Amino acid sequence: MSGSAREAILAAGRLSAQSHGYGGLNMRELAAEVGIKAASIYHHFPSKADLAAAIAERYWQDTKAWLEEVAKEEGDPKTSLRRYPETFRISLENGNRLCLGSFLGAEYDDLPERVRQQVQTFADVNIAWLAKRLVDAGLTDKKGSEARARSIFAAIAGAQLLARSRSDISLFDAMIDSYNKAGLLPA
Repeated sequence: MSGSAREAILAAGRLSAQSHGYGGLNMRELAAEVGIKAASIYHHFPSKADLAAAIAERYWQDTKAWLEEVAKEEGDPKTSLRRYPETFRISLENGNRLCLGSFLGAEYDDLPERVRQQVQTFADVNIAWLAKRLVDAGLTDKKGSEARARSIFAAIAGAQLLARSRSDISLFDAMIDSYNKAGLLPA
């Protein structure tokens, strides 16, 4: 039960943080949602910062695994790049939530250091994956790959933020389409 309680806390915490950010993580509400006493959360996570860091770490690990699976499934780096926005769209499809990295990134100044590190790792994982695909696809050289990868990452996160603020996933799709037409992403 201990391992499954920890996993349930992480899952509920992730959804809460994607909707309300770090400031909205509430240990009592999470405990009630998971069906345990609030004090039991502290058995698994001694503090809110420890919980948030674990949620953010799991988030970038899951994202990295998903990205690697996309690269493996597709084989073609251009096709992989075209699929990249899916990971952000999935959050919108799931209750109009934001990417956890984006939400926590917006709260960066108010985060404990260990949570900040996980947020930075999330961005680094995405940028590294994008940069590799860009080079492999012949869309940029190694020197220019990181700058373009950052642009793609920021543009897609921005599209997600705008779509969430309007509760309109079609706005996200339209922006991704415009990125394709402009050449930011391969069409």
